[in-house]
Amino acid sequence: MVQMVVGYSRLYETEKILEIGSGGGFLEELLPNLITSDIQPIEGVGLCFSALEIPLENQSLDGIYMVNVFHHIADTEKFLAQAYRLLQLNGLIIMVEPANTIWSRFVYSKFHHENFDSKGGWGFSDAGALSSSNVALPWIVFIRDRHLFKIRFPGFEIENIHFHTSFVYILSGGFTFRNLVPGFLFGTLNLIDKILCRLSSQFAMFMTVKIRKVF
Repeated sequence: MVQMVVGYSRLYETEKILEIGSGGGFLEELLPNLITSDIQPIEGVGLCFSALEIPLENQSLDGIYMVNVFHHIADTEKFLAQAYRLLQLNGLIIMVEPANTIWSRFVYSKFHHENFDSKGGWGFSDAGALSSSNVALPWIVFIRDRHLFKIRFPGFEIENIHFHTSFVYILSGGFTFRNLVPGFLFGTLNLIDKILCRLSSQFAMFMTVKIRKVF
């Protein structure tokens, strides 16, 4: 999924890019100019702050990356306002987040510990950076309430929402941190996974959302 973030961006090495919620990730290995950050002080991560209060200058960024972070933000409207403030014209937000499909609803409701409330609003009661979330938040803001997003943030344009990743995430240890199949099978399984998602987005567990600041 990290490679998909990079592929969607097409940002150059000279541009200033912030990753929110870097944690123990390795995106900076693919983008050496990346500014890493997290809400908790973690060794090797450059900055420590809340996504609701980002201590960077106005229009100082060309891009913001997030992988499985947006659905942990208690006040998404406040975050999006922060992102708009930080991005230069034509700057991008690129995030990989859980999708709301027939398959994903089954998986997240049966096998995942995080809350999945598709009837909720644009936030939730915050009980802690890692313990609170609504897995359906990205779908709520960018798909269910897309008309409200356009009204509240007319300077942003949702350029693309790409549904992907059906079952390979689970088999690779996405929930358990343990591979469930031998490594030599992943090429074939990954191909089948991609075919399923192309046949129907309802097979997807995740979506990549690309948003551009247009004025």
